[in-house]
Amino acid sequence: MKIDHLILGAYETNCFVLRSTETAEDCLIIDTGLQAGRLVEFLKQNNLNPVAVVLTHGHPDHIAGVAALRQSFPNIRVYIHKLDADMLTETPLNLGLQTGRSFGTEPTDLILEDKDLIEHTGIKLQVLHTPGHTSGGICLYSEDEGIVFTDDTLFADSVGRTDLGGNMARLIKSIREKLFTLPDSTKVYPGHGPATTIAHERAHNQFLQ
Repeated sequence: MKIDHLILGAYETNCFVLRSTETAEDCLIIDTGLQAGRLVEFLKQNNLNPVAVVLTHGHPDHIAGVAALRQSFPNIRVYIHKLDADMLTETPLNLGLQTGRSFGTEPTDLILEDKDLIEHTGIKLQVLHTPGHTSGGICLYSEDEGIVFTDDTLFADSVGRTDLGGNMARLIKSIREKLFTLPDSTKVYPGHGPATTIAHERAHNQFLQ
């Protein structure tokens, strides 16, 4: 799998552009950042065709770029977990006003649930529902590649915040039951900050000791 990593917007959200090979044109996007201009520019400059964007949860620093993606690539399909789906269309739910901008876009194209398998462009990602940061937060696991995209659930040496409608007990439970059951060697790509591994977080993350 070819993974391009972009850091987008004022909240420095990690956006990942996934392709089956280095030369493939079709791609799958994970999250859009608060501003997606740089993402759209990257896709166009590299002649890439984004087939779908998977949103790991419904806060604006992960979804606000959807409108720009849809405008530039009208055939792109948008995926989000069923419990965060309304955050795409309703600013009071997605907390857009706290970022200084009211945000809303068209509804999702596909509702995701736990254990769903996303298959696009030769890439397979299993949906792991990991509530805690939001009710519909998800992680995306590729067993074949030994990688997991952990949303704002698990960070390098930290965990996601829960003061914006989340729940710390649920978050920790999600990490222990859905992420810490993955192989130690699994590489972790979080929603913000640097990559890590399941082994490192199990051994050193102070929030999970």
